[in-house]
Amino acid sequence: MGKFDGILICTDLDGTLFRKDKTVSEENRGAIEYFKREGGYFTFITGRMPYYAESAYQAAKPNVPFGCVNGGGLYDGDAKKYVWWQEMPEGYLPLIECIDEKFSNVGIQLCTFYKTYFCRENDVMENFRRVTGLPNLVSDYHKVSEPVGKALFGTNIEEEIIAIEKTLREHPLAEKYDFIRSERTLFEILPKGVNKGLALSKLVDYLKISPEKTVAVGDYNNDVGMFRAAKLGVAVANASKEALDAADLVTVSNEEHAIARIIHDIEDGKILK
Repeated sequence: MGKFDGILICTDLDGTLFRKDKTVSEENRGAIEYFKREGGYFTFITGRMPYYAESAYQAAKPNVPFGCVNGGGLYDGDAKKYVWWQEMPEGYLPLIECIDEKFSNVGIQLCTFYKTYFCRENDVMENFRRVTGLPNLVSDYHKVSEPVGKALFGTNIEEEIIAIEKTLREHPLAEKYDFIRSERTLFEILPKGVNKGLALSKLVDYLKISPEKTVAVGDYNNDVGMFRAAKLGVAVANASKEALDAADLVTVSNEEHAIARIIHDIEDGKILK
């Protein structure tokens, strides 16, 4: 029997597990390995698709499937296959068309479960490819025939992000889909009910463990669903206001080895008693 048997920690990556330089601290690495040796389940839930999460997978070293597509999939990184996914239902194209027509400079991207299609270029999409290393796979969004996990819009202009959200939420089809701001420059359309909390719940079912022994850690608005699904939602000190307000407690920042602190606090009986 290990000290952490049956406990699941699900963390966000950027701004949470990763430091500003996109690395995992030695303190976090050591604590995570200790946690796993003592029976704990450790993984991450991200907005990334699996095909550009390999470096994150190698850095985080989860011992169970990780959540992807902002909660729309669970992926076994060792077996290189999905163990579950939820695709966008038919009928989402008018939402994209609405943004396409109203915001002529906003980047548009469609993510299938195996590819990312760049449907309208701008500086945010260019930067997205530079950061992820993805090829510039160009397509009209009407012509993407594979199952789609999410649609994504990108702009560096704060007012446009706010206007995109308002436009989508006021659309006649809005109630059939969910919307989330996943980064400062990105806004997404997801299938109804899909968020990081759904991936956490599906993983609990997959592992056949108690939801009472789950911890979610994050820093941004799209981590709120994960906080709500877990027994304990923990925001890092550098989190957004929405994430801080939604969390059950706040720990140290991502630069101060937050995951290691949480693991030590569990061991000491300070949290998840």
